[in-house]
Amino acid sequence: MHKISRRKELGHPVSLCTQTISGVLSPDTIATSRCRCHQREEATAASSVSMAIRTQLLAQPKPNRLKYPDRRSVYWLDELPPQKSGSTTRIELTPRWSDLCRSEKFYTQDMVSPIWEVSEWALRAVPSERLCRLARSRAPAAGWQPDHSLPLPLSRGTLTAVATSRICQLAQPKKKQILERSSSKSKPVPINHLPSRASAHIELLATPKHDHPKFKGERSVCWPVSKAARSYVASQRLLDLSSPKERKALFEGYDPYVVSRAARSARPSPRIQELCLPLPRKCSSK
Repeated sequence: MHKISRRKELGHPVSLCTQTISGVLSPDTIATSRCRCHQREEATAASSVSMAIRTQLLAQPKPNRLKYPDRRSVYWLDELPPQKSGSTTRIELTPRWSDLCRSEKFYTQDMVSPIWEVSEWALRAVPSERLCRLARSRAPAAGWQPDHSLPLPLSRGTLTAVATSRICQLAQPKKKQILERSSSKSKPVPINHLPSRASAHIELLATPKHDHPKFKGERSVCWPVSKAARSYVASQRLLDLSSPKERKALFEGYDPYVVSRAARSARPSPRIQELCLPLPRKCSSK
């Protein structure tokens, strides 16, 4: 009883079954429970009505937008656009655009003369110190020297000098080597090359190798066939192996995916099992 009264003071709902178990049924409690039940029923009815309206709204078919034959816009229009007699697009130019669209005026008048009259105020003008300083030419650098004149005058010692034998040797042009080409792809070999002699080891390596004593040359294309080979009769096993395998066509009932009994009962050898295993370097340890 103490707990129920405490829940009433705090405003918490108290169930009817709890109060019945406790043995207390007051008229106020019964009226409160009935009011709450009535509110729940009204809320349930309102939600069902709203759900029915929403269901009816979703059940309606979508309007057919294709009934408008002339659609001038990318957006769907509720009504057809009004008929226009003129152009569909009308552009209004701004004053700035109108000025830019005009052609430029070219002056066809020739200049009268590059010399023009100087005004009286310009003749009487006196330049300032700053203007006089800027009008002066810039002086060259301290170590600057003018270019030498062409041609240069030669001294008397240069004119009377006698060249040495080394200078005369260096002054002679180089002799061109005569090239001999055996083919277009071969490298040029000079004729006046210096004489050279190979070492004993190089001459030993340059000697061709001799054939093996048991080496036999290539067999000729045509060779005589022995009499025993010509009179030989093949056995039945040899004939069976030489004949091609007979196989039915697919439309005749041939199944290429059938595994033979021998293949199903075969056991791989240890070597095949070893080859089936992946490489150790490709196996990752978890």
